[in-house]
Amino acid sequence: MKSEVSEMGSGVGGGGGGNKYGSVNLTDLPQDCIATVISFTSPQDACRLSLVSATFKSASESDAVWESFLPSDHQASIPSSLSFSSKKELYLSLCENHILIDGGRKSLQLERVSGKKVYMLSARDLFIVWGDTPTYWRWISIPESRFEEVAELINVCWLEIRGKIAISMLSPMTRYKACLVFKAIAGAYGFDFQPAEVSVSIAGAEGCKRTVYLDAARGLRQRYQIAPRRIGLFSRSRFLGLQAPVPPAPAGADDQYPKTRGDGWLEIELGEFFNDGSIDGELEMSVMEVDGGHWKGGLIVQGMEIRPCL
Repeated sequence: MKSEVSEMGSGVGGGGGGNKYGSVNLTDLPQDCIATVISFTSPQDACRLSLVSATFKSASESDAVWESFLPSDHQASIPSSLSFSSKKELYLSLCENHILIDGGRKSLQLERVSGKKVYMLSARDLFIVWGDTPTYWRWISIPESRFEEVAELINVCWLEIRGKIAISMLSPMTRYKACLVFKAIAGAYGFDFQPAEVSVSIAGAEGCKRTVYLDAARGLRQRYQIAPRRIGLFSRSRFLGLQAPVPPAPAGADDQYPKTRGDGWLEIELGEFFNDGSIDGELEMSVMEVDGGHWKGGLIVQGMEIRPCL
């Protein structure tokens, strides 16, 4: 494929001038010049431009290009035990696989299209009320978790989980979404009717709060309009084997319920935050259910994830 740039000049002098056209073949430009131009695009564009010609392919796969797509502080986060043949290989590896940082208390990954940072705070990196009291919580290891330990909720009437991360660690000019990542074990109880209050805010400031349900089965019942059969003595639907109708879920309520992730865990959205790159301090996320006063248990908390909104 021939890549050209057209040039147009205007003739001058006694009315007899005209336009002159010429062209420059972009593949004649120095490779480092082409690489510099590509570095101002995106990873997706770089992959597309590699199909233009052999020169573009060489330039678009150079370390100079893929270094620009990596976070500026990536070298401090990559363990010395890991080695990569090129910056592109490093970028793709960070998109496909998380790495543990901060002594294994956090994980870091990159969003494939934009190269923005994705973090997960482990349960050990969170503040969990009564988290070190074996009567209420216990710490276990399970193979499906990326972290060494997860927190299993045994039985509490006061559920409070908080997480913090330095805003400077996040990618600038990026809108982030925070989620609680968890699982419900067989026999989980106390989450079906009482909502939890969640929020995302700058630490020390009042954030926007909303209510969610940590019971995934409730979300399915709302989505498909399913309700348990009535068990009253004079319930007509019980004798006919019918199910009671459920009012339609309000518009936009779908994010009130957990969703299944690609890795098999559940997540519930806590809120969003836009990092314009000028804010200091910490981002704080919270999950609380303290008003109901009833007991609940049967959750396994892996952590809180902070990722770019797509």
